[in-house]
Amino acid sequence: MHVLVTGSAGHLGEALVRVLRANGHQPFGIDLKSSPFTDDVGSIADRPFVKRSLSHAHAVLHAATLHKPHVATHSRQAFVDTNITGTLNLLEEAASAGVDAFIYTSTTSVFGHAARPAAGAPAAWITEDVVPEPRNIYGITKLTAERLCELFHRTRKLPCIVLRTSRFFPEADDDKATRESYDDTNAKVNELLYRRADIEDVVGAHVLALERAASIQFARYIVSATTPFTRADLRELHTNAPAVVSRRVPEYESVYASLGWSMFPTIDRVYVNDRARTELGWTPRYDFARAIELLGKGSPARSTLAQAVGSKGYHAETFNDGPYPVEPERSA
Repeated sequence: MHVLVTGSAGHLGEALVRVLRANGHQPFGIDLKSSPFTDDVGSIADRPFVKRSLSHAHAVLHAATLHKPHVATHSRQAFVDTNITGTLNLLEEAASAGVDAFIYTSTTSVFGHAARPAAGAPAAWITEDVVPEPRNIYGITKLTAERLCELFHRTRKLPCIVLRTSRFFPEADDDKATRESYDDTNAKVNELLYRRADIEDVVGAHVLALERAASIQFARYIVSATTPFTRADLRELHTNAPAVVSRRVPEYESVYASLGWSMFPTIDRVYVNDRARTELGWTPRYDFARAIELLGKGSPARSTLAQAVGSKGYHAETFNDGPYPVEPERSA
């Protein structure tokens, strides 16, 4: 299958191209940056470029985006140009070309305020039925692009699947307090409990979405590691997360003690992947329990694919306060 992969120089784009090549498909990668996984350099905001890129495609994996770490360095217009106009260009040309599937990489960031319960409230149980409440221009543009996908399914009969992925980046955390309080791998393994996925599993969800798009037609799925928690855990999670984790994955205590690691004191939300596992047949391999098993054997807690793709960074420049800028959102 000829598959157009947008954002092919990025984390997910590179991983998608690697796996598609290995599985006998013919990916065509596009990105603003050249890379060994990019076949043509250009912007998805450029409609003629998009049209050329789609000339032989049977399907689209749309992973290109401006991300949350760009909010302080890029204007709101830049987010609109890339995340909305770029997606619209791809949808228009994909529908005209009659592609078999359009898979859009969205984000759990669209849930925004809905994933931040008030003090004293239980942690939030986030499924696809929760109404998104974006917190910034990133979340707003990703949600708008999702709705464009739904519009093109309804009006142009384009088979479209939206994957709301949780964190899978290998870079340092964007929160300064987390960076200063936890070893980086410690923090990322903690997040596998409720808000992170391994890139191998994220790619697997995209490949399944390609295969199932024709029969599913349109759907949104949360793509996050399988949580060990249940709804019954939510109140205590928001006040004493270590106690809940000890009950659900007791093996973690000895492994963490050997590494000098610690669990987050509270967890405010849990992303639930039940629908993706049921409807897509997705079986993610990397969750918190698997990470504990691997760490206990002295092995890395992430997949070989994640290690091969490595870190990309989000900015060419460095900042006084760490890997991410701390200035407020730009207005122009």
